[in-house]
Amino acid sequence: MKKRKIERRNQFVQVLQQIQIITNEIYGSAKLVSSKAVVDESDLSLRKLEELHKQLNELEKEKNDRLKQVEDHLSMLNSLCLVMGMDFKLTVAEVHPSLGDSEGFWSISNNTIEQLATLIKKLQEVKIQRMQRLQDLGTTMLELWNLMDTPIEEQQMFQNVTCNIAASEHEITEPNTLSVEAEVSRLEELKSSKMKELVLKKRLELEEICRKTHLVPDSQSAVEDAIEAIESGAVGAATILEQIELQIAKVKEEAFSRREILERVEKWLMACDEECWLEEYNRDENRYNAGKGAHLTLKRAEKARSLVNKLPGMVEALASKTMAWEKETEVEFLYDGIRLLSMLEEYTILQQEKEQERRRLRDQKKLQGQLIAEQEALYGSKPSPSKPLSVKKGPRHSTGGASSRRVSLGGAMLPTHKPDSLHSAKATPQTLHKRTERMFQNDHLNHRHDDAIPAFSA
Repeated sequence: MKKRKIERRNQFVQVLQQIQIITNEIYGSAKLVSSKAVVDESDLSLRKLEELHKQLNELEKEKNDRLKQVEDHLSMLNSLCLVMGMDFKLTVAEVHPSLGDSEGFWSISNNTIEQLATLIKKLQEVKIQRMQRLQDLGTTMLELWNLMDTPIEEQQMFQNVTCNIAASEHEITEPNTLSVEAEVSRLEELKSSKMKELVLKKRLELEEICRKTHLVPDSQSAVEDAIEAIESGAVGAATILEQIELQIAKVKEEAFSRREILERVEKWLMACDEECWLEEYNRDENRYNAGKGAHLTLKRAEKARSLVNKLPGMVEALASKTMAWEKETEVEFLYDGIRLLSMLEEYTILQQEKEQERRRLRDQKKLQGQLIAEQEALYGSKPSPSKPLSVKKGPRHSTGGASSRRVSLGGAMLPTHKPDSLHSAKATPQTLHKRTERMFQNDHLNHRHDDAIPAFSA
């Protein structure tokens, strides 16, 4: 009987010890469990033992549920840490040291479970923030790639990012997908680089449109200034890009309204080139000599004369169109930074001065011819010192007729000039004034030379 009592008492002790251990694990009691549990010697009945076993089973069930809950929390944390590139063991060890040891016993206290749940919620919020940031960057990258015509090979480097643009939070599970260092920072740098390239491309596009339409781009939006502003962080690349886009749209709109006048300007400048060529051609005394390509040069001279005769009407019509455009738009019509009406006015004034000089020289030649005729009438004509009187005069050749007539009228022989090529360089506003002045000066020098010969003969 005494032996049975001792065995029953030991059974009570074992059950009570297990209950105490599990209770400490669940509720986090820091109190040490004694090696011998306190047993109520007055009640060692089987009914009491069964009650203790029932209590133990309930505690074991609760312990298993808590272990399962902790395991689920750790699994979720492990997944979040993998996606965001975080150290799992260091993260959970901050909650409780036992959680970082895979071989030890995990803490299943209420405090531990609550901290794990809080940590999961916090990391999920961070994951969503990073995911949204990454998706925004990925969308921006796709837009930049389309604008820059980026090769497929270069895009494949970030395929793991762009494929998650439309993914939901629970679908992003690949390791390091949302790692700040591995993906987001790299995309930020690439975005900055691509934005600089795009700003450069758009700026060059703006300059090309301005060049074709003979407009001067805004100096404040120069490429160097834009890139410097982006690198210093003073202005965002998106802001500069938006400004350039607005300028491109504005220039395209203005170019459309300038198109008709620009076509007339091109024809006028082409006619000015032909005028320069024709004046050079007329100063060449050998222009009527038969030679290779002479008939082509004569044909060009005929076409040039026809075109030059249309110049006054062409200038008048162009000026009228330009004034109407300026009145409508309330803006000066600039051609490569110079007002077109000023160019036309300068050209007209130079043409008038040239015509006045030609008229003055013609009157002077006429007067000199009359003086020579009067001298011949009084004193008789003198034989030419260059030829003996006994030499018989041969037939006059048609090629020298123009030169002989100029000498007989008191004019001078024109200096010989090499004809220009069939295709002269295109005139520009900067060269137009110089060319016209050069024509005026050459013509003036030639007539001064003509004046010297009759005076010397007299």
